[in-house]
Amino acid sequence: MNILPPFQNPEFLKKEQYRNSRNLAARATLHRRFSTAVIPWHKWVFQQLNLQPGSRILECGCGPGWLWRNNLGALPPDCRVTLTDLSGGMVAEAQAALAGCGRNFHFGAADIQELPFASNSFDRVIANHMLYHVPDGGRALAEVRRVLRSGGRFYAATVGSGHMRELRQIAQKLFPGAAGDWLQMWSLDSGRSFQLENGAEQLAAVFSHVTLLLYEDSLEVTTVAPLITYLRSSSSMPDNAALAGEKEAQLRRELQERIDRDGAIHITKETGLFVSW
Repeated sequence: MNILPPFQNPEFLKKEQYRNSRNLAARATLHRRFSTAVIPWHKWVFQQLNLQPGSRILECGCGPGWLWRNNLGALPPDCRVTLTDLSGGMVAEAQAALAGCGRNFHFGAADIQELPFASNSFDRVIANHMLYHVPDGGRALAEVRRVLRSGGRFYAATVGSGHMRELRQIAQKLFPGAAGDWLQMWSLDSGRSFQLENGAEQLAAVFSHVTLLLYEDSLEVTTVAPLITYLRSSSSMPDNAALAGEKEAQLRRELQERIDRDGAIHITKETGLFVSW
């Protein structure tokens, strides 16, 4: 029997990790506060979409709708945007946030492996940092290809195997037992994850053209608390027990010593956007 790791277990993702945006927001806060990027992530992604008036757009794994909440003023007229997520809680948050915005948004819970849409329905399909959560990537990509119109584009964001490696080293050193499931998400050995290193190969099985746009960024973290919050939010520590008592105090001391010594904790980011058609 093939047992899925937590980061690809649909029930865990829907009922625990992404029941709502709390865990995702904890991690996003670290990126937003300490990013060195010239353009914020959601602004940069939106610029790559090259949307035209009247475009029909599908986002799979929309979360709380951040991509659109951060770019409402730039959305061309008459676009129809359909936001879906495996988590009904995420969809509800996106819908509440975008209610009354005056744009043509539609919402629904959906699994990218079985999209409830007719073939040739969309000009753009977006999967923003979510394909590494999908158990059957080939099936998901085939579904995306099916619902894309002729000449449509698929945008898939993901990370590389070295993404956040400094933070992963901290987790592995201090919490070797608890960190295992989290670290699996970046393991190419499993063959499960959709990453910068193997994404082009997976996409090329479905699309005739695949390009990769890299997003230049890193983190320079000057405060300990957001790092603790990030670790607490990860699927590797679902009950927070691994960060209790002396272990958390030890972690805080080590991180603060590094900040005092170096001025900041540098964290590598490897992020990019595949464009396929």
